[in-house]
Order: sequence, then structure tokens, then C-alpha cells
Amino acid sequence: MSGTLNKVMLIGYLGDEVKMHYFDGGNCIGRFPLATNETYINKSTNEKITSTEWHNLVVRNKAAEICEKYLSKGDKIFVEGRIKSRQWQAEDGSVKHTTEIQVTEFTFLTTKKETENQKPISASETKSANFDAPSNPLPENDLPF
Repeated sequence: MSGTLNKVMLIGYLGDEVKMHYFDGGNCIGRFPLATNETYINKSTNEKITSTEWHNLVVRNKAAEICEKYLSKGDKIFVEGRIKSRQWQAEDGSVKHTTEIQVTEFTFLTTKKETENQKPISASETKSANFDAPSNPLPENDLPF
């Protein structure tokens, strides 16, 4: 196979609110952290161990606006995207590095706003951005934060 693949699929919980950044020309991006968990049993101590991994997610334009409108800290979401690494020079002159997930598709699994209103999110709004409509809320799980 001569091609390559850069694809990520995650199911996790928002660690913070969506932070929006707007640019000249009307474009925008939304950024938020996503927590995923791995649970296993330590064979020598029979202790249950939970390890949390944090991912920096980036959504663009209409998708970012939808995420900002409907998502809150603690909500569960499924995302697909690609890994993107970048670097920049900080104000103090040091070089900073980060790895982000550039989100291309998402599905809301649970949202606090939907649960509070007891009204499903409009599928027509999400279809206009070519994303999956949110599903019905699932029972609340233990959150890693």
C-alpha cells in the first residue's frame, strides 16, 4: 500500500467549555479539551486503575458554532478527525509544541443543555453543517474530573 492514513476516532468527555476564536472574513475556530479513559486491573494488587488521556480538539466554522451552542463541560461526544502537530514561538522566545485533533465529524452523545430542556437538538441545524444529528441522552457516567 503506497498511501498513508491519518484518522482519529474518540469518545470522551469535554474537560472545559468550547473556546471560540473569530477571524477577519467571518471564519472561526473552537477549541476544547476531551478526556478519554482506560480502566484495567493491576494483576499483582487486584487494584482497579483508571488512566485519563487528554486531547486538544479543534473544530472550524459552522461546526465550531454548533459545538459552542450545544456543548458544555462534562458532555459526552464522539469525534472523528486527524492529528495535527504545530509549533510557535512564545512571547518569552521559547518554542512551544502542541498536538491537536482537527475534527471533521462529530456526534453528541449526551449534552447537559439537551437534558435540561428535555427537548432534542434540531437535526436540521446539524444537517446544514453535514454532521450527524445528536442522539438521545444516555445515563450520566462517572467523569474523570
